[in-house]
Amino acid sequence: MKALREDYTGCAILIYDEHGSPLGSTLVTSHDKSTMRIKVQEIPSGFKKGSERAMLILTSPAPCEYQGRLLHEGKEKVIAIYKGRVRENRGAKRFKVNSPAIIENLICDGKAYKLHTPLEVELINISKSGARFRAPNYALSDGSRFQLRIKISKSEKLLIADAIYHVDRDDGTSEYGSRFLIGSESAV
Repeated sequence: MKALREDYTGCAILIYDEHGSPLGSTLVTSHDKSTMRIKVQEIPSGFKKGSERAMLILTSPAPCEYQGRLLHEGKEKVIAIYKGRVRENRGAKRFKVNSPAIIENLICDGKAYKLHTPLEVELINISKSGARFRAPNYALSDGSRFQLRIKISKSEKLLIADAIYHVDRDDGTSEYGSRFLIGSESAV
């Protein structure tokens, strides 16, 4: 079992049931890298002692996907986490999320250019490799590189992504599929 590679304190965690439906979100208050145990602020209802749930920890530059088992250690809210999941054909499990997010900057040749008016988008789902979101038609072109600011459970992360494809809808919006750039913190 590998230890956590970074400090997850303050990161949001999205927790899902066995059917992929969201149970809720919470914050990591502390963790022990050697035992892979994290303490969290709140335990979403439906996450009972001993049960195992899929979770996505919102880290930068890309979220990390884990399984977790709820433990009781005294009065502490502790989750034992480990990598491992049922693989989907697409390579990364999609986690449903209905949350606003903002695109603040477009990136060209490794330099960030601040948008005059930040683009508000609505997250539809997120995985460790990318996000799907709804935005106004023609907001981005396929291949656009951008910074996506996500705020969930009082935790805020800035992720760098490329727009891979989009589907225009009749209501004046488009659904965009994007891919997070691993190691992209140094790209800006």
